[in-house]
This record gives sequence, structure tokens and C-alpha cells, in this order.
Amino acid sequence: METIHSVAEVISNRDDLIQKVRHIGKTIAQPAAASVDSEARFPHEAIDALRQARLLSLYIPRQYGGDECSFSDLIAIAQTLSQYCASTAMIWAMHQIQVACLVHHEQNSPFFQQYLREIAEHQLLLASATSEVGVGGDIRSSVAAVEQDGEGCRLFKKATTVSYGSYADGYLVTARRSPEAAPGDQVFVLLTRPTTQLEQTGTWNTFGMRGTCSPGFNITSTFPAEQVLSTSFADIAPLTMVPFSHLLWAACWQGIAIDAFSRARKFMQTKARQLRTTSLPGDGRLVEANSNLQLMRATLATAVQEYEDILRDPEHAAEKASDMGYSIRQNNVKTLASQLVIQVAQQALYICGMAGYKEDSPFSIGRHLRDAYSASLMISNDRLNTTNAALLLVHKEEA
Repeated sequence: METIHSVAEVISNRDDLIQKVRHIGKTIAQPAAASVDSEARFPHEAIDALRQARLLSLYIPRQYGGDECSFSDLIAIAQTLSQYCASTAMIWAMHQIQVACLVHHEQNSPFFQQYLREIAEHQLLLASATSEVGVGGDIRSSVAAVEQDGEGCRLFKKATTVSYGSYADGYLVTARRSPEAAPGDQVFVLLTRPTTQLEQTGTWNTFGMRGTCSPGFNITSTFPAEQVLSTSFADIAPLTMVPFSHLLWAACWQGIAIDAFSRARKFMQTKARQLRTTSLPGDGRLVEANSNLQLMRATLATAVQEYEDILRDPEHAAEKASDMGYSIRQNNVKTLASQLVIQVAQQALYICGMAGYKEDSPFSIGRHLRDAYSASLMISNDRLNTTNAALLLVHKEEA
């Protein structure tokens, strides 16, 4: 990647980018957020604005028409955008995860080089289909398999959820390498919208994250063999899919927590001015919420730094990303962030009281809290804790 030598230039570019995202958040995403939530509809306005601002190709290298932004840039954007509409931020983040899989693992393929150019030129939106009926939530196991179909391939998969599936331009889908392959012998396949048939099998009337529009689909596609990624999913997952997911999601949850805390503080400030006092019931809750938010920030910042250090060492990146200690730390970041966002939102609700409980109040915390509860379900915390428990039994932590 091209190196920017001036620290001031890096800071300026980041600031300009965040200001652009904040403008979209304030003027487009936030005004539409209530209807996106109440109607469980796709946030067309915000995603269209992100497309027009060319924010879907930020991580793509410049040689393919992207902006070649850093991972920490993506983290800052996810955290910022989520303060205005968490569903919009989560869609944007999940798209970036798919883009990163292509950028990190398929730049040697002429087909995927061209596809990266198409993403940048047309601001294509990518989704993933890693869930499946019959695997119990384990994305590292597949029932569906890639089958030969003449000179090409075909795939049929029963996905339990496909986030924003009806609105995506392409899909990265996990499947067994062949009908004879073991469940864990997986490949990642790019399916393009024109050659893919989606049969919706469920509804999306959920507690939170309603704008992500993620029902189940039966997916059918016939495609050229070159659309099967050459890197196995077993190698893509630890280096890219898992850390990008855990950390970008945590950034989205941090954004929810920041806005919930901001509303609680403004509520306390308004009340203090009215009563002409600096001490109010709820002070302790505000301090506790701020402490939890600070812990979220510090934990995520440390994890992002460690991951960026791994990416800067491509020769040893795969080995470092597969280290048991690193896996434990990554899983802990995800589970901790998913717990803390709920705690911050709950404290904000208690501080604001009925003003926070009412959906039409400027201090409403209802959507924040409902969106926050999705965090522990996105790659189940129970599953991650079980994995960590098994790893801890055999991993020897260095002193």
C-alpha cells in the first residue's frame, strides 16, 4: 500500500472523512432512523448517500479505484455512523468485511481485480451468507456444496439469515468445496445479483437492528469457477473475517453507547440548569456509564492496534492471526463490547427515566437499547465463550 509520510496529512484526511460521515449521519441517516426502525425497512436514504460519497470503496486499493483507507479509518467511521443510525452503520460495516476478504486474499486473481474495480466504480453493496440451516450457527461448517455444472458451477444454500439480502449487489457465500468434501472443508464463493435467485423463507420483524432486513433465503446460482475464491475459508476466517467482524461490530456498538450516554448527559445538564444545582440523583449512574464507555474505547483501541500490527507483517500475518492467545483476545473484545453497550444504554435509560422510555422524546433510549441487545447474538457470546474455554485449557499465556 502507498505510504503517507506526513502525520498531519493522515490526521487531516481522517478528520475530513469523519466530517463527511457526520454530515451524512446528521442530515440523512438520523432523520430517517425512526421510520427505518418502526417500519423495519432498509435505510435507502443513508445507503444512497454513502454510495454518492463513495464510502463503499474506502478499503479498496487505489490501483482499483478505491481510497486505500486503513482499518482504523473504518473503525472510526463505523463508530461515528452508528451514533445516528445503528442499522445503517451495521450494513456499511458488514459490507466492508466482505470487501476486505477480497482485498486481503484475492488480489492475484484477474477476475477479482476487475470485480474490485466494479465495486469502486459502481459502489456495489456486498452481503454475506455464512449462516445455514442444519449447522447450528457454526459458520465454520457447511451443508451446501459447490457442484460442477458443465464448464461452470452451481450452488444451492438454505441460509437462515442474509443481512440486507434483498438489497445487495453481490454475496460472499460459504459452502463445501465439493459434494464429497467434509463440512469444514469450505470455500468462499462470490455470487453476483444478476445470476443469483433468492427465495425469501422468513420475515424480519425483530426486537432491534430492524433496518438490516436480514430474513432467511434459499440461494440458487450458476456461476463460472473463477468466482470461487482461491483461498480457503479456513484461512480467510482467522485473518480477515473474524477480526474484521468482531472489531467493526464493536465499533458500531460503541457508537450506540456514545449516543445513549450523550443523551443521558444532556438530560442531566438540562435538569441541573432548571434546578440550578450541580448535584442530582443519577450522578452515580452517569459516572458508571462513562466508565463503561471508557472501557469500551480502550479495549477496542488496543485490539485495533494489535490487528493493524498483524496486517503490517504480511509474511507472518496468518500465523499471528491463528495464534490461540490472539483468538482468545479477539473473542473477548467482542463479548465485552456486546455486554458493555447494553450496560451503558440501560444506565442512560435509568438516568432519563420516562423521557428515555418514550419513543418520541429527544432523550429516547428505546432504539439504542433494542439495537444493543442484538450484539450478544451476532456470533453468539455463548459459542465464543465455549470456544475460549476450550482454548484456555491448552493455551499457555506468556508471562
